[in-house]
Amino acid sequence: MVKIAWVTDSTAFLNNELRNHPDLYQIPMTIIMDGREYTDGIDLSPEELYARLKTLDTPAKTSQPSIGAFRDLYENLQKDYDCVIAVLVSAKLSGTVSSSEQAAQLVDIPVYSLDSKILSYPLTRLILKGMELAEAGLDSKDIISELEMLRDTGETYVLIGSLEQLHRSGRMSGVQFFLGSMLNVKPIISVQDGELSVREKARSERKAKDKIVKLLRSAHERNPLKEVFILYGLHPGEAEIWKKELQEEFAGIEFGCYSLGATIGVHAGEHTLGISWLNGLE
Repeated sequence: MVKIAWVTDSTAFLNNELRNHPDLYQIPMTIIMDGREYTDGIDLSPEELYARLKTLDTPAKTSQPSIGAFRDLYENLQKDYDCVIAVLVSAKLSGTVSSSEQAAQLVDIPVYSLDSKILSYPLTRLILKGMELAEAGLDSKDIISELEMLRDTGETYVLIGSLEQLHRSGRMSGVQFFLGSMLNVKPIISVQDGELSVREKARSERKAKDKIVKLLRSAHERNPLKEVFILYGLHPGEAEIWKKELQEEFAGIEFGCYSLGATIGVHAGEHTLGISWLNGLE
């Protein structure tokens, strides 16, 4: 069996088990606040990030891992592995996939850089599925093909906690920000083909949640879902409340709550709440 090293970036949600997985490696993003650089997940926690965001003189920025950081990791991995599968944050939201692809040209080990077209736990779920496929004996190219098909069945809908942060980070246009902030409109942001877009608008968070639940209900009726991922900024309690509400209607679905992490928090805000699922997940 081919020995595969799995690589991801720090936008992926990793629990303690995955952090200690012997074949999974996470390369961190960089967060820049008032001229100082922080390494995501190493010297800056989500709690510390959100506290700092309230006192900054200039908008915080994020930076993808460098080509050199990927090259160094891949050079180390080629001693013990036959190939690398890197499942990374959407290429339309970050240059991380490009950094990995360029680093792959500088090393001897085969590297497959997969654009997840997503982030956080949905990205992680692709990795877990890939590991399952590897255990079942599929070769690397077939694993990539299966993950690409699964990835393209995903749906993600998010209520952004801070339209101002999203606007200041350059991820939302001035017109959309103005409409959302001045008219008290709550936009439902979807992730379509790896980029953010406004799916619908509602007059309140409750109405926005109801619209998202309607989308979930429709997907579940078309193809019964087994897993749904609730994503949150800083406050797990908000996610848990929504989880209990959803469990009452969708008894056959397993709901999990997962932090978006510090890098995504720079753009989205601490009260961000979202929901995601993979229609092709069996």
